[in-house]
Amino acid sequence: QVHVVESGGGLVQPGGSLRLSCTAPGFTSNHCGIAWYRQAAGKQREWVSLFNYDNRTAYEGSVKGRFTISKDTNKDTVYLQMTSLKPEDTAMYICNAYGNVNCNDWGQGTQVTVSS
Repeated sequence: QVHVVESGGGLVQPGGSLRLSCTAPGFTSNHCGIAWYRQAAGKQREWVSLFNYDNRTAYEGSVKGRFTISKDTNKDTVYLQMTSLKPEDTAMYICNAYGNVNCNDWGQGTQVTVSS
């Protein structure tokens, strides 16, 4: 069973950047995809981006062109590089391993706050 752990959140000013990490030992060998979700206070969880096992990537419309998802196989880590951050990007960012019976885990999340 693949388990995920997020890191990299914090407080950043509007227009700033942050890089989130999702470390998931074994996710490549288990053919897992890794997705990022976010949940703002009082709102439903929404999908942000994914890195599929076949290396296909995808982005939710409001982050396209600002966020970039990438993978470092040697470190068992998927990154979410976030640039041009806006206050509306403020949320708990949560990593998810998906794809098959060995890839069904949600992390605890890492908080991103965009504020001046």
